[in-house]
Amino acid sequence: MVSAARAWALTALAVGLAASITLSEVSLGALLVLVVASGRLRRPPLLAPIVAFAAWAVLSALASQRPLESLGQARGVLWLAALWVLVAALDDARAAHRFATSVFILVSLVAVMAIVQATACPSTPPDVPGLARFFRKCDRARGFFSIYMTLAGVLTLVLVAALPRLAIAGRSLAWAGPAWAAGLLALGLTYVRGAWVGFVVAVAGSLACLRRSRVVIAVVVAVLTVAVAAPRVSRRIGTISLANETARDRLAMLDGGLRMIRDHPLVGVGPGQVKHVYPLTYAPPEALRRTTSHLHNTPLQIAAERGVVGLALWLWIFVAWFRRAGRAWWAIPAAATADRALALGALLAIAAFLVSGLFEYNFGDTEVLLTACAVMALPFVLARSHGLDVDPAR
Repeated sequence: MVSAARAWALTALAVGLAASITLSEVSLGALLVLVVASGRLRRPPLLAPIVAFAAWAVLSALASQRPLESLGQARGVLWLAALWVLVAALDDARAAHRFATSVFILVSLVAVMAIVQATACPSTPPDVPGLARFFRKCDRARGFFSIYMTLAGVLTLVLVAALPRLAIAGRSLAWAGPAWAAGLLALGLTYVRGAWVGFVVAVAGSLACLRRSRVVIAVVVAVLTVAVAAPRVSRRIGTISLANETARDRLAMLDGGLRMIRDHPLVGVGPGQVKHVYPLTYAPPEALRRTTSHLHNTPLQIAAERGVVGLALWLWIFVAWFRRAGRAWWAIPAAATADRALALGALLAIAAFLVSGLFEYNFGDTEVLLTACAVMALPFVLARSHGLDVDPAR
């Protein structure tokens, strides 16, 4: 009974990650209740860095000029607990593969709809319930999310995580090639350059690890096809330059963020307080946008909000994760090729997440963060399934 409920909640979470933050929240809550009630939530991984980062966020909020508002913004760090919930909810390697495949299929379906959304975008949304919302602000693919940056972040994570598995699957997953290509085209149609950079860096790493010529050729052809077949994508690629207005504005935010850190080095200005202090004090004269809620750079945003200690604790989370996930990938037997591919995909996907975060505050995007936490859970489940203790210190 509990096992069946857990399976349904995992399915609902997969749907939520692809299309609905509300469904993600509800299903995670259900999973939390189920794993706690069954006593499965034991020895959660990365406990020390996550708890330390959360505690420092609370301290930064209390030290800010608007402590109550800042505490409300700091609660977003609680979503990191999704990592613990999924590690407890997924029984073994088979369950991890099933969940990863479900997310890939559902995100691919959303990608197809996002392609239709962006390519058939009407000048005036149709006066039809459902369609009116779907085709609102549809010049850039966003799927069912509120903004294109969220879809780009989710697609980057899912496409990179899936690539090593597809490379070793052969004809058994022939359907997945077109699904992956649809996701790639949808990623192109978001026109989010930071996500593209993270995707390209991670895919290059994946191809270097896989060393399969057919896969290399297929991926390169797919990327070039998207760039050539979609003229707006080509033009957008051409704007990746420091001479671009957006790039200059990001440099202005960098300047303002560094001055925030200089003035508030220990605890920062407080979670969610950049939108208040940036326009009043820190926006330089050359800034094109005088108001912003974030600085379009995750490490910069973390340091500005939580100080250099908060940044160090945030880095601790990911350094510890890469160490343990890398240990799992290395220790999984060579014969378990599917498990090794899933672990490698997780490593590269989080690398893409961090690289993309140099151009966007994706850590503050709940949908993207939850997808990242889901990916981060997979190596721990695989390690447990193979009897490996990759996190002895916890």
